[in-house]
Amino acid sequence: MELLELMRTRRSIRSYKDEKVSEEDITKIVQAGLLSASGKAIRPWEFIVVTDKDVLLKMADCRAGSVKMLKEAPCAIVVVGNEEASDVWTEDCSAAMSNMHLMAHALGLGSCWVQGRLRKAEDGSDTEAFVRDILGYPENYKLQAILTVGVPNEEKAPYELDKLPMEKVHKEKF
Repeated sequence: MELLELMRTRRSIRSYKDEKVSEEDITKIVQAGLLSASGKAIRPWEFIVVTDKDVLLKMADCRAGSVKMLKEAPCAIVVVGNEEASDVWTEDCSAAMSNMHLMAHALGLGSCWVQGRLRKAEDGSDTEAFVRDILGYPENYKLQAILTVGVPNEEKAPYELDKLPMEKVHKEKF
């Protein structure tokens, strides 16, 4: 599939079938994240792959609002960044998330980006502290986001290129 077509057809999927994601597919998704661009090639990220259903259920309360897809998802990839390693860790982690999002779609899987940084959990605590308590990553690593991954249980229409907001594109000057 051509890259632009992959981007056009990738949509956030929040409902998953009760099917496991293969280890081979998880490896490819993680490899896509590891291949991401990174300022000065520092790669300040770490990925935590979670497939344990009990852990996913605990994580489902990590954010106020609509992140209950963690209860259905057979896999989540938690992306944390070492804030001491790079001043652009958030950008680098976002690039890794984007690559993994696209790879999941290329493999026929659905995924959804669950923002973690600067968010609150259902109990009012910081999402980051909530997830750290469950997964045990070090204090100098900060939560960027969680990518839920699974076999889609919903279909969404692709984006239409002729409906993109081209008025947001400026040439030479704003």
